[in-house]
This record gives sequence, C-alpha cells and structure tokens, in this order.
Amino acid sequence: MVVSGQKRLLRRVHDGSSGRCSRRLPCVSIEISAPGRGIGVTGRPMVKTGHVSVIRQMTYQPAGRRAASVETMTFGRLRELNDGGTQRADFHVLAVIDAGPGSVTVDFHLHPLQDRSAVWIPPGAVHRWDDIAEVAGHLVLFVPTAPVTHTTRELVASPDLAAHWSIPDADWPFVDTARSHLLLEASAPPSDSSTELPEILLSALITRLHPPHAEARLTHPVFRLFRSSVEAHFRQHHDAGYYARALGYAPRTLSRAVQQATGRTAKAYIVERITLEAKRLLAHDRLTAARCADILGFSDASNFSVFFHKATGKRPGAWQATVAAE
Repeated sequence: MVVSGQKRLLRRVHDGSSGRCSRRLPCVSIEISAPGRGIGVTGRPMVKTGHVSVIRQMTYQPAGRRAASVETMTFGRLRELNDGGTQRADFHVLAVIDAGPGSVTVDFHLHPLQDRSAVWIPPGAVHRWDDIAEVAGHLVLFVPTAPVTHTTRELVASPDLAAHWSIPDADWPFVDTARSHLLLEASAPPSDSSTELPEILLSALITRLHPPHAEARLTHPVFRLFRSSVEAHFRQHHDAGYYARALGYAPRTLSRAVQQATGRTAKAYIVERITLEAKRLLAHDRLTAARCADILGFSDASNFSVFFHKATGKRPGAWQATVAAE
C-alpha cells in the first residue's frame, strides 16, 4: 500500500503451519502496516478437500511510541492483495461501500455488499472477502481503544455489532464527508499534532454511520450490564438465571431489557454467544468437540454436541467438515 510515497509492508510471522519465519512481502487481504507499525500473521492449517488452506490469525503490532491506531486502504488495493482466504484479527475492520455488488462472510454469515452500505468486522470474527471484484470504497482498520468519545468507545466494545447495513440517502453526505476527512488525515506525514486527529475523525465517522440498534443497546443500562457480564462469563455460565442473580434483577426484568435491546430473550442471547464461540473454535482453531466442551464449560463432549446440534441442526464434527469443504 503506498501512501505519501511510503511503501507499507506486512511481516508474515509464520509460513503456514511450519512456524518458519517467511520473507517480508506486501500485505495480504486486509492485513496492512506501515514503517514502524504492523500487523502480524500466523497461519493455522485447515484440511480442505485434499489440500491445506490457511485461516490466518492477524494481530495489530504497533512499534514505536507514536504508532498509529488507525489505518486506511481502498477496495482497489484490497483486490490486489486479497487471496480469498479466511482471516481472524484482533482489530476492527470498518468498510464504507460506495458501490457494489460484492459479498463478505462474517462469522459464517454471507452478506451482500451493495451501493452505500457499511461493513463492521470486530476483533475475533472469522471472515472472508468472497467477491469484491466490483466493489468500490474504503476500509478503516483500528484498534479497540482508537475511538475517543464515550459513546463510540462503548459501541466498539459491544460484542454483538451489526456486520452489515445500508446507509440511508439522507445520511450519506455526512458519512462521505467524515470518511474523506479521515482519509486525508490518515495519509498525512507524522507530526506532533496529527496522531490524535485520525482517532477523533474515526469517532466522527462511526457516529455518522449510525450502526443498527446502537442507540437501543447503548441506552438500556440493564442490557449493557447483562452484555458485559455474558461476555465475561459465558464460558462458565449458560443460565440466564445466573446473570439475573449476579446483576440483582428479576429474571423477567432482565429478559425484558434484553428483548427490547436485541429482539431476543436473555436465554437466546446467551445461546447465540456460546454457539458463535463454538463455531469459531471449530472452524478457526480446528478443535475437537471434547476440547470445545472443556473451553465452553460443558461437562463432556456429549452434552456439548447435543447443545450444538440443537442450536445449529448439525453435530460439531459434521458442521466442522462442512466449513472445511467450503
């Protein structure tokens, strides 16, 4: 990626599953970096119809005291670098789509990319850019602490962000202007005053994008407490009653708050969170049902398998094989 005459490079930390350090090479897919800052990649092998594909683990690895927490790139550049592989990152990817069509898969759900839409891929989400041949727009990569306002920081911390939504015509001029200003500042040479500006402008862009359900989820204090508690304890506690007791609310009060914020019951919210993590472990980490059961707080592989089958309609091994064959 070339910005202001500087060639930005990625260091591939591991080559496939061998653990061997590889050469420096241009960034792959959404993996970008710049001199003094970088995104590292580790490959996890996944057996796929007779050959090995790699789900890359990407980590934001800034170096130096003034490392940037916000990076940008175009879909044109992404097309040059993308190999169609599956990725998982520890940073946010926010895309503003000017024109489509195209598609992206985020946590096993395919999303069509149309004109004037947005994509948000949070840290930990398994994703793949399936079809971006005709997509025009920009991507913003940023660490979770980059936004500077209280509201945008709370939104970024949400574990259940909308992956894709359309931008209303009335909002588009504001989104487009906020993005343009961010792109300009992100490409500016480093200076004493410029490092904070991309973070401020990122917050403005997020605010102008109006992610779906953001207002409801941020204005329901009971749901916010519940969401944080689930994120911290879903691997140990699967019962909505536990969270009601821990937070000091009646089960009906808690479920009503979750229903108002998400359209789901508290129990359904917990089940979806556990199921998502199970899918990530099965697809990305290639773990067995027994290992997933241990990590996710089930008494044994059989109980986990029953839970997973009820939630997805497939046994863990069958679902894992299906994903590997895609």
